[in-house]
Amino acid sequence: MDQSKAIESLLMLETCSFSGYKIYPSRGRVFIRGDSKTFRFLSSKTASLFHQDKNPRKFAWTVIFRKSHRKGIKEEVAKKRTRRNVKYNRAVVGVSWDAINARRNEKTEVRSAARAEAVSKAKEKRKEEAAKRKAARVNAPQGDQKLSKQQARGAFMKVKPTSR
Repeated sequence: MDQSKAIESLLMLETCSFSGYKIYPSRGRVFIRGDSKTFRFLSSKTASLFHQDKNPRKFAWTVIFRKSHRKGIKEEVAKKRTRRNVKYNRAVVGVSWDAINARRNEKTEVRSAARAEAVSKAKEKRKEEAAKRKAARVNAPQGDQKLSKQQARGAFMKVKPTSR
């Protein structure tokens, strides 16, 4: 970059008022407006477009267009920052995070043994409850009325007809 600036200063390079390109010595045109402002143009094309009051931002080949549309900028190639979701390890209601981690890190043998033990406990409990029910049925007082299965379950009982 420094060499090009040094060359520009030696050659007295100008920039085009419309396109923004460099104008080398003995090239281009100069237009001096009534208020004494000077405009330098690279070619008759740029001068013509300037005199037609055209906007250089609308022409894709001008430097101003390229700057405004961020074309060819090598310095701003920095990657966009992406937001990463941050994971938080939280406890569930009733269970701490340490307990969850310990359960997760258990070996499969330990876990299967605990499962088998829980199943056997549930079976024992079910057997005890069945035995209690059987004992209650055997020890139930036998009334003068016999109940059918439907009546025992709480079905509506028919009223016996009585004569007057």
